[in-house]
Amino acid sequence: MGFRAQLPVVGVVAAGGALGASARYAATLAWPTPAGAFPWTILTVNAAGCALLGAIMVFATETLTPPHPLLRPFLGTGVCGGFTTFSTYALDTQRLLAGGEAVRGLLYLAGTALTGLAAVWAGVTLARAAARAVPERRRR
Repeated sequence: MGFRAQLPVVGVVAAGGALGASARYAATLAWPTPAGAFPWTILTVNAAGCALLGAIMVFATETLTPPHPLLRPFLGTGVCGGFTTFSTYALDTQRLLAGGEAVRGLLYLAGTALTGLAAVWAGVTLARAAARAVPERRRR
């Protein structure tokens, strides 16, 4: 597939990324993390993004009516990719460790990964339950 054919995908990923990153920034403005404090905002943002991604994948792959082909790149790669943040997670971990908070830094490091996995599982589980609630003729 040529570059021109990929332009719509690039466009929706960029638009979704702008929305997701703006939502993450808004979350950090609404719930700022003081210097040296545990980064609950980014942990919560990453967990919410993981849960949303799990639900998106269920609705995009396990329903009878397939979504528009640009919906998954827009929501999954764009919005969720812009909303969640590995770089801030890594920086927050580094700041905790460098600040002499080894236990909190390691808890954050492992806790975020485990929370993300649990959030994906919860998103998938809830989305499947919601999909089952829809009459059979609308599901795969």
